[in-house]
Amino acid sequence: MAVDQPAIHLVRGQRVMLDSDLAKIYQVSTKRLNQQLRRNRSRFPVDFAFRLTVEELTNLRLQTATSKKHGGLRYLPWVFTEHGAIMLASVLNSDIAVQASVRVVRAFVRLREMVNRLRICSNSFVNS
Repeated sequence: MAVDQPAIHLVRGQRVMLDSDLAKIYQVSTKRLNQQLRRNRSRFPVDFAFRLTVEELTNLRLQTATSKKHGGLRYLPWVFTEHGAIMLASVLNSDIAVQASVRVVRAFVRLREMVNRLRICSNSFVNS
């Protein structure tokens, strides 16, 4: 995954990013990112961040053709909505995190714009 093109997934009807992907973008370990999540849990309501279920993780791997990591995961990953990804930048409290949050916001905005364009094209096709 390129840092310029963060992977955004659809889970529980929400656009989210995996903790491991955000850790790469914010240039911290996934462990540190999740430590900050635990230490600042009140800043991350369920519409900002939630842990995947086994079924959701399996479906996500099937959609992205990702195989299991060597040795498997010890914990189910967390995912973050756009708001959660931005909140992470504030709790990580580094210049890199702030700069990276701008890229994350832009990725979510681009995705919304693409969805809107597809919706318009689809409506035009149906109405013609």
